[in-house]
Amino acid sequence: MDFTPTEEQAAARDLAARIFGDLSTHERLTAAGTGSDAELWKALCEAGLPAAVEDIGLLGLVLLLEEQGRTTAQVPFAASCVYGLLAVSAHGSAEQRERLLPAIGDGTVVVTGALPEAAVRVGGSGELSGVVPVVPWLRDATHVLVADDEHGLWLVRTVDARCEPVELTAPWSAGRLTLDATPGEPLGGRLGERERVGGSDAEAAGLDAYGDVLATARTAFAGLQAGVCAGSVARTVAHTNTREQFGRPLATKQGVQLRAADAYMDTEAIRVTAYEAAWRRDEGLDYAAHALTAAWWASEAGSRVVHAGQHLHGGTGADLDHPVHRHFLWGRQLDAYLGCGSEVLQELGALIVDGEGDA
Repeated sequence: MDFTPTEEQAAARDLAARIFGDLSTHERLTAAGTGSDAELWKALCEAGLPAAVEDIGLLGLVLLLEEQGRTTAQVPFAASCVYGLLAVSAHGSAEQRERLLPAIGDGTVVVTGALPEAAVRVGGSGELSGVVPVVPWLRDATHVLVADDEHGLWLVRTVDARCEPVELTAPWSAGRLTLDATPGEPLGGRLGERERVGGSDAEAAGLDAYGDVLATARTAFAGLQAGVCAGSVARTVAHTNTREQFGRPLATKQGVQLRAADAYMDTEAIRVTAYEAAWRRDEGLDYAAHALTAAWWASEAGSRVVHAGQHLHGGTGADLDHPVHRHFLWGRQLDAYLGCGSEVLQELGALIVDGEGDA
């Protein structure tokens, strides 16, 4: 394994760090409220960063999302790259790739995902019905990737569905998606074409695509969590080195040092497991178990880190307007998104048992 970024990945990461650092400021985040930052999203797209993900792969995306997480930048970057660019690139038909990828890359098409929900039913003509209570970034999206009750994947235009605003713990511009005989486009082509791809079992292709997109999403959002935690730790280090108690900086106290060291090690565990899962996908290796491992660390360790960051800020950490509180909110939201720690651990255990049974 070699997680050293390529020249292209490193250049994209450095550019992302500069844009996020310049534009995702405390003042702009405060002004955005719970919505997204349209100017920041425009700057990212004009710089070609969403489009670059097709070339720099999932590991490159993880590196970019770390930079987003450090600043808790309120843009649908992770969602549109995972559920849009990578999903269509890997599983879309030739026509879908030609039509959608350039538009996703330049930001005129924004895709989010209603995963892992699978409560949507498919009618005989391909119309979709069902309700997904919470879809992150739905208010910004032009399309949403929906999983049906047999794990088939469908692209739905948000203008054809009913989308109602919903507020989450983190300001992710979320919404409630209601489908009522809504037209959908099967990822990979027309419904008949999808069935032929799967051979005698029409569900096989859908399940394969669903599993890959979900694992990709879990890996990417683990990378985002690594950035959220790194930002929390950095703010905590700065605070404890300047805040004095009884004439000494808080950072000189052993209890504070140990708590901060634990948070740092947890952050590194999230980062390295996300890197490994992303690298394996880019190399064409089996990565399902590694994606679940990264998701478990992002959930369990991520929650510990953001709690420690807020705690070590003392009374300041309780201020809802303090920047560290955003890291706390994002960390808690990512803790549960795509499956909390106990859920993904159960999935991982089942996957390991199934693998041993097959052997």
